[in-house]
Amino acid sequence: MTTEQASTDLPDPIHLCMERWHQHLAGELEGGLDAVLHPDVTFMSPVVFTPQEGRDITKMYLMAAGGTLGGGNKDREEREADEADGKGFRYTKKIIQGHHAMLEFETTMDGKYVNGVDIFTCDDDGMVTEMKVMIRPLQAMNIVHEQMKAMLERLG
Repeated sequence: MTTEQASTDLPDPIHLCMERWHQHLAGELEGGLDAVLHPDVTFMSPVVFTPQEGRDITKMYLMAAGGTLGGGNKDREEREADEADGKGFRYTKKIIQGHHAMLEFETTMDGKYVNGVDIFTCDDDGMVTEMKVMIRPLQAMNIVHEQMKAMLERLG
């Protein structure tokens, strides 16, 4: 077997990355976000124009998002109950290949439907090097913006 053939037999790095991401969301990832975010990660928030650079600021935004969108550290039973009720943050579609993943999510905030995507890029070690979040519709974006601003002020 040639080196080229051997390398194609390995799973795409994004699969390890997404496994860690879901473990983090379940509160089951040793090391938390530090175990999945590259130190030089770039985060693009739907509520801030400028890309955020680095693990610490990215962690702050992700903790704020988890506190507002409801996707942060729920145990397996809580997530399954939310999915069964059609409530709470849940991923509905996934596109995963190579070094990239796009996960579509849904949730409800203040009685408004929120739909969005998390777009990930990882390195060869499965560490997130870039994450972009996009949200729709406009009413949802406005609610997310308000609540994220308040949460970031509390965290900062």
